[in-house]
Amino acid sequence: MIHEVLARPAPTGGPAASGALAVRDLHKSFTIGGAARTVLENINLDIRPGEFVSIVGASGCGKSTLLRLIVGLDDDYRGEIRLDGERISTTSLDRGIVFQDHRLFPWMTLEQNIELALLNTEVPKARRGQIVAEHIALVNLTGFEKAYPHQLSGGMAQRAAIARALVTEPKLLLLDEPLGALDALTRVRVQNELQRIWMTQRSTMLMVTHDVEEALYLGDRVVVMAPDPGRIRRIVEVDLPHPRDRAAPLLHRLKDEILAELTAAPGGPSNLVHLPGREAR
Repeated sequence: MIHEVLARPAPTGGPAASGALAVRDLHKSFTIGGAARTVLENINLDIRPGEFVSIVGASGCGKSTLLRLIVGLDDDYRGEIRLDGERISTTSLDRGIVFQDHRLFPWMTLEQNIELALLNTEVPKARRGQIVAEHIALVNLTGFEKAYPHQLSGGMAQRAAIARALVTEPKLLLLDEPLGALDALTRVRVQNELQRIWMTQRSTMLMVTHDVEEALYLGDRVVVMAPDPGRIRRIVEVDLPHPRDRAAPLLHRLKDEILAELTAAPGGPSNLVHLPGREAR
């Protein structure tokens, strides 16, 4: 059962039209030392428009590879990846991505970095300033428009990167360990900001993270992946409304459950306690 979320009005300019992602029978291999190595095997996943889905799993299970395929950076795969029914074969403005490193240009101010994302769009130049200002306000950086990246804290720079990714109003925002380089306190603060931004926007969000607590706090569902080759082990429903209370007992029970599964010895018992209503799909 999917929970209801609070109404999420979009910034001026209109929300993303939908953002339904469908991954069907996805297989991905790399050739290493002359031999083929399967990285992803039989990935099937449906993400609903406006949903926030987190992906967790051990290093090497193909989480970031999956995001690269969805964003269109690699088209060498078997299977289907479709956004609103259209097959993904290359990059597009209807998909944005935020990496662990903010990747802001150091010689540009905050507002210049964000406006750069509008360079190849049809947005009239006369409107760009307003749209940039709206997205700076969205990530709570009003007053820092003229600041350079070195003048921003790590959390502020990462919020700027999120604003840059959202300024084109993508249907789908991909987040690849976006908070991984932040200290613990800043990470918690930016998690709160990311939740607020998602509740304000209409974009579908898909986030890769190594932090199970973060995945549960932000995600409507958490995709748990297994390695060698990378595959979906199960999908956990997080039946709590947003904004969330970090102290919610359900979050702690699910964290313990997923961690037990991820840290179990290969081929051994997972020590997994199955709670009702969250079966793999």
